[in-house]
Amino acid sequence: MKKNLKSLALGASLMMALAACSQAAGSGNAGDVKKAFEGRFPGKPVKAVTATPVKGIYEVVVDNKQVVYTNADASYLFVGDLIDAVKKESLTEKKMAELNKVDFKSLPFEYALKEVRGKGERKLAVFSDPDCPFCKKLEREGLKNLDNVTIYTFLYPLSQLHPDAMRKSKQIWCSPDKVAAWSGFMRDGKPLTGPDNCDTPLEKIQQLGEKLGITGTPGLIFANGQLVPGAIDGDDIEKLLNAK
Repeated sequence: MKKNLKSLALGASLMMALAACSQAAGSGNAGDVKKAFEGRFPGKPVKAVTATPVKGIYEVVVDNKQVVYTNADASYLFVGDLIDAVKKESLTEKKMAELNKVDFKSLPFEYALKEVRGKGERKLAVFSDPDCPFCKKLEREGLKNLDNVTIYTFLYPLSQLHPDAMRKSKQIWCSPDKVAAWSGFMRDGKPLTGPDNCDTPLEKIQQLGEKLGITGTPGLIFANGQLVPGAIDGDDIEKLLNAK
């Protein structure tokens, strides 16, 4: 929960103002709040409304997995973290983790590069871009010493950031040994020399990534469904691999 004191103070004052206003507006229920919110913000379809521990304040999940907070008649809106100061945890972060949870077993593993280390009992999926420096950092550091794991790598080139990443992804997929081509390029800096004109699942992977809300690389998905962005270190990956 990386918040500075200024933002926390601002968030607290906003929540106090909302609570005061909500008392004046009267109480509501989830259905009333949903109707009021969608009436005031017609371009934001509501997926769910839940009362928060703060009296008169409601958590609203809109269709793009965004979490916002409002009072009963949606006359005030707060965007930011709702923090449990006693437990010292962000309720917003907790909700976002729940919203971003993935059904791991439903992933189309036939579209992934499959690397088995040791018995391969633990499972990890990674959405990765061959031209992403953070993806290379993950390969060379975070994933380096993992054992007893099966790593499924989904080639996920971000063409707007890395114009040549799509071509390289095709070269990797078209290689006789896809895993060797990937690991050689990402971990050892070996150039890619193969063709880029075979049939690939890259378009389907792009659609999958967008559906899952993966907007950057690397994106790690663990067997318990937790989606974690970024090149996290090996110790954190170990903990998440062993988490239930």
